[in-house]
Amino acid sequence: MAKIALRLSYLGTAYHGWQRQKNALTVQQVLEDAIRDLTGQKTALSGCGRTDAGVHARTYVASCRLETGIPLSRFPAALNARLPRDVVVHSATAVPDDFDARFSCKSKEYTYLIHNSRTRDPFLTARAWFYPQPLDIAAMQRASGAFVGRQDFAAVKSEGTPVKSTVREIYYCEVEPQKGNIIAVRVCADGFLYNMVRAITGTLVYCGIGKIDPGDMKAILQSGRRESAGPTAPPDGLYMTALTYGMEALDDGQA
Repeated sequence: MAKIALRLSYLGTAYHGWQRQKNALTVQQVLEDAIRDLTGQKTALSGCGRTDAGVHARTYVASCRLETGIPLSRFPAALNARLPRDVVVHSATAVPDDFDARFSCKSKEYTYLIHNSRTRDPFLTARAWFYPQPLDIAAMQRASGAFVGRQDFAAVKSEGTPVKSTVREIYYCEVEPQKGNIIAVRVCADGFLYNMVRAITGTLVYCGIGKIDPGDMKAILQSGRRESAGPTAPPDGLYMTALTYGMEALDDGQA
């Protein structure tokens, strides 16, 4: 039985996150159901991360063991014919037996989109956080530097899945203005805590409206107190945007 990795993307609005649940529709469920429908085999996918309800993925990797006579080059098209329109498989790649979409991943990038405009855009509904109050992008950019490096991120972690350590390494945290009154918060790390990017975004927004001084960010992180940081941004604007693996076939840009 071969080990394969699927590269996909999805719009998370209709789903209760990636991971299969008993009483809610998830991306893992619809993908595993499509594989069973196509191959007649029941398989358990390992996903690269547990995206929350309403969160999107421009790129996502899932791996599983599967025996199929369908060439891998044709496997995505066959799967897509059985998937809902908001989930798309782009490639299927043979990987070593010890590959795991989650544990083999070296870094992940999330991008959070803020629609900073006085007027709501209906085409961005559930795609970006509509925030009508003017934001000081320069202040947000100054504050973002405090998040870079290996440190304890308990101050930007919501209560949820228990972890042994709240220490992570952020490789970059960038705030970039884009067209259409969009502000993108881009964060890349070796791993993330529950709601970490959304809490970072909410904290940067508080810096942008003057509720938090950018110069206080290091002290806030060192305090480890969640109440000292900003709010948790809603899930709508969050996207998984890049993944890095040790294998060339799954490096950032292809996966």
